[in-house]
Amino acid sequence: MYAQPAAKDRSCLKAFWIALATAAAIFIPIMIWDKGYFFFYGDFNVQQIPFYKLAHEAVRSGSLFWNWYTDLGANFIGSYSFYLIGSPFFWLTLPFPNEFVPHLMAPLLILKHACAAASGCLYLKRFVKNSESAVIGALLYAFSGYAVYNIFFNHFHEAIIFFPLLLAGLEELVSNDRRGVFALAVAVNAFVNYWFFIGEVVFVLLYFAVRSTCPGWRMSLKKFLWTGFEAVLGMLLAMCLFLPSVLAILGNPRTGAGELLNGWNLWLYWHNQLYPAIVSSAFFPPDLPSRPNLFPDRGAKWASLSAWLPFFSMTGVIAYLKSKRDWLCRILLVSFLFALVPVLNSAFILFNNSYYARWYYMPLLLMSAVTARAFEDRSVDLRFGFNVTVLYTALVTAILGLTPTIQSDETVKFSLPKYPERFAATAAIALLGLVGLYLVLRRYRADFVRRSRMLVRVLCLVIVVYSVTFIGMGKCHSDDTNFIRDTALDGRYQLDLPDDGFARADIYDGMDNLGMYWHLPNIQAFHSIIPVSTMDFYPTVGVKRDVSSKPEVKFYELRPLLSVRWLFVAEDEEQQDLMPGWELYDTQLGYNIYENENFLPMGFTYDHYITRSELEALNEDDRAAVLLRALVLEEDAAEANADLLTHMEEDDYKYLSKSDFFDDCEDRRDTAGYSFEIDNRGFTSRIELPRENLVFFSVPYDKGWSATVNGQPAEVVKASIGFMAVRAPAGDNTIRFTYTTPGLFPGLAVSAAGLVLLAAYLLAWRRFGGQPEPPEPSGWDPEPGLGWAGWDDPQPEDIPDVSDDLDGPSLSDLWDLPAPYDPPDEEGPATAQEDLHEL
Repeated sequence: MYAQPAAKDRSCLKAFWIALATAAAIFIPIMIWDKGYFFFYGDFNVQQIPFYKLAHEAVRSGSLFWNWYTDLGANFIGSYSFYLIGSPFFWLTLPFPNEFVPHLMAPLLILKHACAAASGCLYLKRFVKNSESAVIGALLYAFSGYAVYNIFFNHFHEAIIFFPLLLAGLEELVSNDRRGVFALAVAVNAFVNYWFFIGEVVFVLLYFAVRSTCPGWRMSLKKFLWTGFEAVLGMLLAMCLFLPSVLAILGNPRTGAGELLNGWNLWLYWHNQLYPAIVSSAFFPPDLPSRPNLFPDRGAKWASLSAWLPFFSMTGVIAYLKSKRDWLCRILLVSFLFALVPVLNSAFILFNNSYYARWYYMPLLLMSAVTARAFEDRSVDLRFGFNVTVLYTALVTAILGLTPTIQSDETVKFSLPKYPERFAATAAIALLGLVGLYLVLRRYRADFVRRSRMLVRVLCLVIVVYSVTFIGMGKCHSDDTNFIRDTALDGRYQLDLPDDGFARADIYDGMDNLGMYWHLPNIQAFHSIIPVSTMDFYPTVGVKRDVSSKPEVKFYELRPLLSVRWLFVAEDEEQQDLMPGWELYDTQLGYNIYENENFLPMGFTYDHYITRSELEALNEDDRAAVLLRALVLEEDAAEANADLLTHMEEDDYKYLSKSDFFDDCEDRRDTAGYSFEIDNRGFTSRIELPRENLVFFSVPYDKGWSATVNGQPAEVVKASIGFMAVRAPAGDNTIRFTYTTPGLFPGLAVSAAGLVLLAAYLLAWRRFGGQPEPPEPSGWDPEPGLGWAGWDDPQPEDIPDVSDDLDGPSLSDLWDLPAPYDPPDEEGPATAQEDLHEL
């Protein structure tokens, strides 16, 4: 029979409620300060909030395919599956009105931390004896430095929440022969966030390899094959979202071979501060993502570099590694090795050249486990772990705080961090937390139950203090919260522009994604996942495109090409005459709004073409002007459409002046369509043509587009680097473009098949599979799986009374703590290990 859960085991529920109350103590006061909102800084303000609003409105309106408010337009599912589409927390917002969504950001974060504690406890309680220890480990995991750091990227929390289910499902399958749980865990993680799932696959393979060496797992070829089968089955279940997500990023230059590690970068990090930063990330609370302070020149901004366990720091981890030789030690040592070697670290991000530590939540779960175990296992040398942790923390604090540096004015400054006051707060939290740990253990050294409960209370206090400190530091760099609330959020409902046809806007030097806040199609965009064609277009014409699109005003020719009608310039901006051909329309929301006199409606034609190779032969700064004079076609498209357009000679487009710009805009406007309407599946254009021609649309080219002209299927031609054109005959034409997310319907079919296969598999196993072998009936043994519930809490009478052994409050005596049990040695009789403990 399966292992029966303890009758009254409620450790997961307890961890949930404690974490919920702790997170509420962090966020509710800040919500009150922000007048009902939660504003942080940077990406949280300009991505997380507007992305939630945009996706919320898109789903409620049924616009699930193409989104017109993300850069120049984007595959909605492909662009937002990384951020929130797979998150159940996002779907919880749907019953609320769209204008209320920003108020939900803090409540969702509170709920996320609580869920992370519950899922972490579900895994951790397998490997501890006492439920209080499981709760401590769960809180360490849910409020680790990594978790608090990534409030900045709040969609990372979904990976933190669901990853423990992956390991718990694997344990259930291999240890207890519980079928289907691992497959469902794989499916959930792959569905929630495909990018984090890639790294999780790497870690689970490491975990499986190390865990398989344990006698308790009793690994066999049969178990190995069943594990592989359920992993594949889980992937099939997730294909409905995983497949379209992966197809959307194929060809993205940020994931290409040009971004791979090579040469010495495979083995050594390129910044000498990065090594101490990696190690110290486990001993100190996290730095701000965009402003690293302890090691400011480490070259790893936004890398999620934090592995700190609040209050306990590395005390339990170091003590456990010194005292034990089990599988947990081995996988933690392997994780530390991966963190220190660039090629191994990059395995979690497909060997990308960028440095990220965004996989640290996985070893942090195991660090939480060994910390919880260390404080209830008498054989673990806690004194050693505490001494090493205090020594390292104090030493780094002294080095960073007292090292002299000569300033530009020849004065001497005794501090390496860029922000000394913040460093003082960070170091104080780390060191005072260790002092508090010492005091708690000293005060309650003879009472395991009271000691555990006091550790939980002080841990929650430290979590609140350091989290509020971290958030407060970030808010110092925030956009003005009054501006976000009154202009960005409320501005959408105050902005008054004529609604007489589709047009894009340009917000000069404004807050990132302000156009998205205002629900305006906008060429200024901060978004990492957009169509590959847009990523190709901008660099070709000289505009940098990495994580954002910000075409400079010197590329004024791009505005008519991209159907930009409105330009917003702040009233207090000294330079107002930014580009030729703009006339002041109105002043609203603190911005002067200019209208483009050279505005081109969507859908216009050309008389001439050049090839892409001819365009790329020009200087980058000259290319944008050419796009208004001639349609740029790939070689095969140029050959296929030579009957419609004549080839333009180089002398006619190489040196174009400002007067040529006005003439070209006028020529394009003469043949522009008279109607362009967007909807939740694409767009419909109507145009009167004097002759058969290619009609150009500055909508990003994507394989999901299909077109009809007057009801007849038409070929979509890739034009002007990243956009689309279609043949249309002379006369009045109705052109219809329809978008279907690539991979969506095949993915749905595969997931449906996977669901049928899962049901058949579980029914067959229930009928023919027989009963699994029972786990070990009693005793503490971390090798075999012991079910989902773990063990009953020890009663006070079960705890050894060792008070007679404590003969004074010395630090040496402090660490001879009672434990609820004395575990047997896991891998044979102790030898040197026992000697170390006696010392």
